[in-house]
Amino acid sequence: QVQLVESGGGLVQAGGSLRLSCAAAGSILRINVMGWYRQAPGKQRELVATIISGGSTNYADSSKGRFTISRDNAKNTVYLQMNSLKPEDTAVYYCNAEGVRAVTYTAFKSWGQGTQVTVSS
Repeated sequence: QVQLVESGGGLVQAGGSLRLSCAAAGSILRINVMGWYRQAPGKQRELVATIISGGSTNYADSSKGRFTISRDNAKNTVYLQMNSLKPEDTAVYYCNAEGVRAVTYTAFKSWGQGTQVTVSS
């Protein structure tokens, strides 16, 4: 079992910043991709940003220029620095990780429990 634990959400005014963290724990051989997704009320879950083990990143258009994803491979942790936040960024943010388990060498895809980000106008 690979578990993801998120932290860093909260309430912030428009134009402010937040930093989300997500740590993966369990029997992990390697994590190939880590990412952040979000889901606003009444909407489908959508991509925010992803990062592969080599460091290449991918951002949704709505995130480009404002959000930065990074990871610490040694700690199996991914971060999302969010700047210039807007009310439309309000959502539950979910961490995602895909990789290979140790011992069994089977693939895993795990989700965090979600952390609420609320941006007031």
